[in-house]
Amino acid sequence: MNQQQKIQNPETQVPKTPQMNDRDFINDLLATEKYLTTAYTMPLHEASHEGLYQDIMQIFSETQQCQRNLYDLMFKKGWYAIEAADQQKLQQSYQQFQGYTNQLPTGGTLQ
Repeated sequence: MNQQQKIQNPETQVPKTPQMNDRDFINDLLATEKYLTTAYTMPLHEASHEGLYQDIMQIFSETQQCQRNLYDLMFKKGWYAIEAADQQKLQQSYQQFQGYTNQLPTGGTLQ
């Protein structure tokens, strides 16, 4: 069985108490920013007024950047781990999607 390797920084220790700690607060903020980023996509798709669209796009971009900063902070502190990609699975996915490009109207040539 192929065991996945985690990519993670050394974990910054926080008190393990019933009260929320820094990790809990940042994790809650990250979840909220992810939700907001997703929620802003609907009005971006449907805004018919250019000024309104630009305002929402600005808010979306700021929210997305905040989400990324929180992710980076959690990763830096070792509170967010990711799985290392299996090279064989990556190659299989690449070949699968490479085959899809042949089905494009441009004959596989991306413009």
